[in-house]
Amino acid sequence: MNWNRFRQPDLILKLIGDLTEYKKQVKFMEVCGSHTMAIGHWGLRKLLPENIILISGPGCPVCVTPATIIDSLIKLKSVTITTFGDLMRVPGSHQNLEQARAQGCDIRIVFSPMDALKISQDRETIFIGLGFETTIPGIAFSIVNAAKNNNQNFSVLSLGKLIPPALDALLDDKDLKVDGLILPGHVSTIIGMMPYEFIPYKFGIGGVITGFEPLDIVLGVKTLIENLDHPRIMNEYSRVVRPEGNQIALDLISEVFEITHAQWRGIGEIPDSGLKIKSKYADFDAFRKYDIKTSDLEENPLCLCGNVLKGKILPPECPLFAKTCTPDYPIGPCMVSSEGSCAAYYKYER
Repeated sequence: MNWNRFRQPDLILKLIGDLTEYKKQVKFMEVCGSHTMAIGHWGLRKLLPENIILISGPGCPVCVTPATIIDSLIKLKSVTITTFGDLMRVPGSHQNLEQARAQGCDIRIVFSPMDALKISQDRETIFIGLGFETTIPGIAFSIVNAAKNNNQNFSVLSLGKLIPPALDALLDDKDLKVDGLILPGHVSTIIGMMPYEFIPYKFGIGGVITGFEPLDIVLGVKTLIENLDHPRIMNEYSRVVRPEGNQIALDLISEVFEITHAQWRGIGEIPDSGLKIKSKYADFDAFRKYDIKTSDLEENPLCLCGNVLKGKILPPECPLFAKTCTPDYPIGPCMVSSEGSCAAYYKYER
């Protein structure tokens, strides 16, 4: 695919010029951390008219992983822990996974759950299965493969989270005032459009699924503004997202997981927003196998990562931002992940 067609400055500036004709103030939340990074990378907040405000939401799975999970994993000295790299520097109560590895814990970065499955051929291995609907099918596939090959060394700590219930909980907060949502492109390739249909009916605002190129995002903003009076769910990422989603991936998720309540770091418990491994695959459930507990831990009172994730403040409004909290010395998880709002603002928008 020729990506330059989605980065045409003349066309992007023409669309932004059209947006200057709209004079009312509007606030849109980009739900996905990849959108936050793209908006910062392309300087879109600076290009858009001042009355069009973009705020970030809870679209970073690493950022919402409870600190107590980190603590529990560090205690498992005799097990190989495998994880995506973003989680390594997320603070626990006393230390992070990177620090624990330096002290001798066998903690390894992998690029997919199938890498973890290979490692488990000769050692007891846990894969930290965090992510939204985008990564969950791959995790499910690894569990099905482990079961097929009777690999008793492999287990998954299921930390998968679902975006639609989180949006329902956030929008139900009367303190959050948004006029529309820029919906996540990656997640939507899996779930399609239907799971978002409750948003206009319940909350009276629209949502648009977009890609991650600058033209995608600006077109998404324009689409939201054009439909403010008739809010609905729209798809501006049709080259990738189908209305019905990816049924094969959805069937795989349904085969392995069932819906449960989940703790979101900085937000709290959100009903029906998590996934636990079905009893059929209980042998591969690290929560059951190692009796791992999770709860929400009280954070540093000066760290406002929770309010950033809820869209109530921008990262620079946190008193720690770019002072005592930086990517080299993160205090809150939003500064750690490559999809974290604070990390994006630190890199692109200071």
